[in-house]
Amino acid sequence: MTFSIIAKDEVSGEFGVAVQSHWFSVGSVVPWARAGVGAVATQSAAEVSYGPLGLELMGAGKSAPEALESLLRTDRQRESRQVAMVDAIGRVAVHTGSECGPDAGHVLGKHFACQANLMRNKKVWQAMADSFDNSRSAKAREKGRGNKTSIFAERLVEALVAGQKSGGDIRGKQSAAILVVSSKLANNYWSGRIVDLRVEDHPEPIPELSRLLRLQRGYEWASRADEHLAKHDFESSLMAYRKASALAPEIEELKFWRAVSLVHLGRLNEARQILLKVLNKNKDWAQLARKLPAFKSLKRKEAEYLLSRD
Repeated sequence: MTFSIIAKDEVSGEFGVAVQSHWFSVGSVVPWARAGVGAVATQSAAEVSYGPLGLELMGAGKSAPEALESLLRTDRQRESRQVAMVDAIGRVAVHTGSECGPDAGHVLGKHFACQANLMRNKKVWQAMADSFDNSRSAKAREKGRGNKTSIFAERLVEALVAGQKSGGDIRGKQSAAILVVSSKLANNYWSGRIVDLRVEDHPEPIPELSRLLRLQRGYEWASRADEHLAKHDFESSLMAYRKASALAPEIEELKFWRAVSLVHLGRLNEARQILLKVLNKNKDWAQLARKLPAFKSLKRKEAEYLLSRD
């Protein structure tokens, strides 16, 4: 009782799966992907082994249709399964068994597939496909962003939004997940993950998934800022923390480290104004500020000035 999309992005070559269901922790069952190999979605009366086994077969050189057929051939309950696979060169295969229910089906597009079962109507999977097809050019949207989190991930979530708007799961909403991996083959199965987010139990799982995706982009800028800070490139650090704070304005810590970057540039008054706003919400950050001289992140006089109320 789930709807999902699997795809290979034509621009980045990334592989991804996004899914929503009225079932707890759908992300632990449906989405599977391996960098440079492909992606799998296994749902309805889900047989989890279709995920790792499908990836092994595609990694060994089988096409998505060959891998799926091989697994279905030995599955006595194949008519209760709904499975989709996309391989390294974008070939797609989908199976919707005859026992998946009346409002179940799938649609194949160029390098992607949308599949759903036990929906409110038969429009869900096509609405998802239309959304993914009609997404703006990934090249145009990616220009100038500088994040690892790809536009492709956002397009997958947008497809879920379209599926929900067109009817969604007949039981309602509970969990959602997205998994995106790199186009480059990794030396092991756990490397190359670009996005791996789950909403296990939430009244609005898809909006929550979108929020987490936004936070991931913010923290990617924060990680970049930390790298600049370690190299004493304070201008670049400040720029990156500014972008991080803009993407995730609700996160106090990003503002805190932005203030630290300003201190290193000699802009103490600006830093103090930012830090005081953080402290007004959570005084615990003052304890960290007092500890920074021990890590040589701030001079003691700078820390004292930042924390002063005069």
